[in-house]
Amino acid sequence: MVFITVELVRKSAEHHDRELAPLEEIALHQKNIEKIEYLQDWCPKLKILLLQSNLIAKIENLNKLKYLNYLNLAMNNIEVIENLDRCESLQKLDLTLNFIGNIVSVESLVNIYNLETLYLTGNPCVDYDNYRHFVVGTLPQLTSLDGHDIERSERIQALQNLPHIRSDILFEQENYRHLRRKQKTRLDQNISEKWEKVYKDMDPDERNKKFWSEKCEHAPEVRYEMERMRQMKLQAESEDKNDEKPRELKLFAPDGRPYNLNQAKIDFTFSDWDPDQYTLDLAVYKYMDTSLVDVDVQSNYVRATIKEKIFQLHLPEEVDTVNSKAQRSQTTGHLVITMPKAKAIARKLEMEKEMYNELRFDKKEIKKCEEFTRNSQRQSKREFLEIGPEPADVLDFTSMTKPRDTYKQINLRTKLTVKKPSPDFVDDPEVPDLI
Repeated sequence: MVFITVELVRKSAEHHDRELAPLEEIALHQKNIEKIEYLQDWCPKLKILLLQSNLIAKIENLNKLKYLNYLNLAMNNIEVIENLDRCESLQKLDLTLNFIGNIVSVESLVNIYNLETLYLTGNPCVDYDNYRHFVVGTLPQLTSLDGHDIERSERIQALQNLPHIRSDILFEQENYRHLRRKQKTRLDQNISEKWEKVYKDMDPDERNKKFWSEKCEHAPEVRYEMERMRQMKLQAESEDKNDEKPRELKLFAPDGRPYNLNQAKIDFTFSDWDPDQYTLDLAVYKYMDTSLVDVDVQSNYVRATIKEKIFQLHLPEEVDTVNSKAQRSQTTGHLVITMPKAKAIARKLEMEKEMYNELRFDKKEIKKCEEFTRNSQRQSKREFLEIGPEPADVLDFTSMTKPRDTYKQINLRTKLTVKKPSPDFVDDPEVPDLI
């Protein structure tokens, strides 16, 4: 059994900073609530109250809600309309798919002058003859019943025939009450026998399968049994889940191939358009500390551990782990991992080797040219004409083509010398000179 608690109400008041006093709307649908309580004291300013799809059997503890405009109690176990006469602001009441057989109980809504819309579709009272005329005649303030507008002629006719219609309604209502009393006794007995004899020693899965395959009546007791079965199934699943061993996380296939994993469930982008490298962009949470992120790049996969959650991606080609880089954006928080391809690195090294070999070849050629130049210079020096036995007597004939003025600057290595006359030489002036 589920009770209305403060925490349960606060969850529906998150947009009001979890404050209950100023709350004007509460949605407590599909909570398996069986009793209405505390709301009129905690939230006195309520205008909208949604309690559909629960197990509420009685309308109660709502008299203090003076501002309540809309009350939704569809798909519950209500059999009588009551305890709403002080909700003076109520304009819309939804009681769809309940078990209201006491249609005369709508007379408790006569003093709610603001009531305009009423839904009773799916209740046993709808099958009564003149049901609509009785409700329209009993509640003249209504403008719509079961989603259909009430016309003026329909209202006049209902008011004129209301005394006769009411007597017929009371007769049908009494018949339904008698049938309902028998149905309740029968269902209580059948349900207790099933649980004591049939469902007691049955396997939970078989019991659940058998229960949902059987035909059942439309009654509050069946709804309680359905909810009981559902709770037992949830409890069994919870126990099985607790008994199960934690699932072992497998990172590699039996053949050694790494699996693709995304435990962190984060968005990512893998770019392979660059022929020389791969780029992985992980949308890591912006304000998460970088110390909670660990990156491991291997030759054929990359793994990022984010808050103990593993992200792993198999790479199409081998990458160079030494030159791979992982960087974090300071603006977006994204983690960008750059991984150069191993083939691209090998190709780059080969190109560098070829360039080095070409450079060595060029150096050898330059060395040969320099050596050839030096040999040529030595050879040109040997082409000088030798007159004397010593290198000092060598004449340089390469300067013969120089201008005439330059001859004055040439320091001849060999000079002509005049022979001195003998001591007994007599210079006779009459002797003519030698030609």
